[in-house]
This record gives sequence, structure tokens and C-alpha cells, in this order.
Amino acid sequence: MPETPEKKVEKYLDLGHSEVENHAKTQQKLYEEHVTRTSSVTRVINEFFSTNIFGFVYHYLRSRFGARYPYPSYPSEGDSGIFRLNSSVPSRPEITLALLSDWGSDTTESDTVAHLVARYAPDYSIHLGDIYFVGTPQEVAENFTAPHASWYYGASGSLALCGNHEMYSNGAAYYQQLLPAMYVDEDGVKKTQRAAFFCLENEHWRIIGLDTGYTSVGRPFLEVLSPPDCHFRDEQLAWLRDVVKLGDPTDTRGLVFLSHHPYISAFREDYFRPGEQLCELMGEAARPVVWFWGHDHRLVGYQMGQNKSELQAYGRCIGHGGMPVETKMSVRDSDVLKLSFYDRRVRTRIKRHDLGYNGFVLLQLEGDTLTATYRDLEDTKVLEENWRVNTKDGKLTWEVTFTHEELSLYGE
Repeated sequence: MPETPEKKVEKYLDLGHSEVENHAKTQQKLYEEHVTRTSSVTRVINEFFSTNIFGFVYHYLRSRFGARYPYPSYPSEGDSGIFRLNSSVPSRPEITLALLSDWGSDTTESDTVAHLVARYAPDYSIHLGDIYFVGTPQEVAENFTAPHASWYYGASGSLALCGNHEMYSNGAAYYQQLLPAMYVDEDGVKKTQRAAFFCLENEHWRIIGLDTGYTSVGRPFLEVLSPPDCHFRDEQLAWLRDVVKLGDPTDTRGLVFLSHHPYISAFREDYFRPGEQLCELMGEAARPVVWFWGHDHRLVGYQMGQNKSELQAYGRCIGHGGMPVETKMSVRDSDVLKLSFYDRRVRTRIKRHDLGYNGFVLLQLEGDTLTATYRDLEDTKVLEENWRVNTKDGKLTWEVTFTHEELSLYGE
């Protein structure tokens, strides 16, 4: 008997970030799928041990102690990882991008959000990471690559960042199954995404996808002494420095960073090491940026600010793509000052959990203006804001142009 939408969501309630819990959830899901195909008591018992118990032990130990997938970068010639932003409709001056994070849950909500994205037909679709529970080949397929999968592939391109859940299985399915399905179309030629980072650019803006996922999961015992900090590996640093030339003071285009992990968070830890590395790369060219991320399963905007890395950022958390959306205000009083807005509207209640609205953000680039429109799964416009870049010095001006009356606003 097929699962109800509510039952699918229940599996994700109170989901922690430990590998052991997520591997157990994956094997439990496989076990349930297998036993629905048989009425034999013996088969049910056999499946319990082979899939649920032995399968869990095997996959957990392999992921914890096995080798990570070798870290790919871009070749020195031919494909730089920098792609020109193109409208899929030549007569249309603006370029649109749909950003979704923590979407890969294969729930009714994630499907609804994907179908809504398709209705807007953006030029590009970008996933900011986390395919649940541990990014296995089956989980990649059911969300992205199978014929019935609901992910929307933009006409100009579709790209994917790596989250911590993909690395719970050492990244193999992300690199071997998902990235080969991702691409950018340039003049009718589809270029496959080769690495977990990329740059989309035009004469006014650079949208840079950053990989914080590969270094987000530690090794047994060592992670106690040196917790994962989501730092950029040397390959990505060299690419940002030598290919993207992030420290070039003459390049005054507006900067938009994308990552899975938060630069600023009022709910859990924020990750300052990537910001430190970006500051070191940018040097005197450092200036305020727009930064979208996921990881926290909420829609939250932060005041323009910084963590201890000192990089000034308009931070936006869009981790409400497909997972149950947290609305509980579990924030320290001092952290409330970080917030600019927080979508705490309650859509439904399951097992004493008040759950909010899933959704995505649609970016529109037109000349020197970047507009971000936040939509929920009922196609309600929750917020609209825009940034304008001064291409003489790279500085940004910001304004909110629409706010839903029920959106919780903080600060001015």
C-alpha cells in the first residue's frame, strides 16, 4: 500500500545530522519497500536482517571508514568551470534562476515545489545540496534522474552543489550519478558540470557556487579533536584564485555566493572558515556580497553582517525546499538581532510539530539589478527584494519591494 504524504514527512521529523541515524533511516526505507512486495513471513524476517540490520552495518562502516570519492576539479584546458549566463529566450532581456536547497526528500511537498518551478520555467535551476538520507544512487535517482523524478532542468542549465548528506555515503552517487546529469548550455552545446563548484557570469554579475560539502563530514575519532569546518580544499581555492580571479580589484561586478552550509546562523553553528578563505582571496577587493545557503530547514533572511571572518554579506537561508519546515523560534535573544525576516507561518501540524511552508527563490538578473522573489509551494509571493550593483566600485544597494503581511520581520 502506497505511503500517504503525511507518512513520508513523518520520517524526516526531528532528523538529526549524525551519519548513523541517516544510514539507519535509509535502510529502514529500503526494508519497507521490499516487504511491501511480499506476504511471506519468512521473507519479511529475511529482509529485516539482510536489509535493515546487515545492510545498515555494511553501509555505515563503509561510509565511515571507507575512502571518499576522489575530489574532482576542472581540467587545465577546455573547461574552466566559468559559464556565460544566457537567457533561453533570446528576445527576453532578463535571465532567471531558481534556487532550491534541502529539496531532495522525495516528498509530496518537494514534488509540488518542483512543479511550481517548472511553471515559471527559469533559465537555470540550481540545487544547493542535501539529498536524503545519505545521497545513495537510489535517492539521487528518485529525486533527479529517474523518468518519474520531479527535478526541473532549466533550458540554459541545471547545477548542483554538494551537502553534508551526500557525503554521508562518501559522495560517490553525487559525483558519479548526479553531476553527469547536470549541465550548462552554451550556444547549443551542453557542458557537463565537472566539479562541485562553478561560476555563472555576465557583464554585471558573477554567481559563484561554492563547495562546503566535501569537508563537512569528519572521520571517526579525529572529528572530536578537529571538528569539520567546511573549508575549501586546495583545488577549489586555486580555482577561485587563478581561474575566477576573485581577488582582481578591477573586476567590480556584483558577487552572489551559493553554498550549502550557512555563513551566518541564528539557530545552529555558522561556518566562518569559508568566509575567512574568501577574505584572504579577495584581499583589498573584498566588498559586501549576496549569499544564499541551505542546511537549516527554514526561510530566513539575515541583517547585512558578518561572522568572525569579517566578510560582509546579505545572508539568506533557503533550506525549505523539501524537508519539513521548522517554525519554532528557538533563538537566543542575542541572535534575534541577526535576523531581518523569518517565515514562521504554520501550514500544517503533524505529531505535535508545527510545520511551515516549503518553497524556493527565483532570481531575476536584468542589467545591474538582481531581484529575488521568494515563493512558497502554494505560489504565494512571500517576499521580494532587489540589489543594484555599482559597477564602478562593486558596491551594492538593497531594498525590499514586497513583504507578505504574515512574514515576521526583524530590525528596520
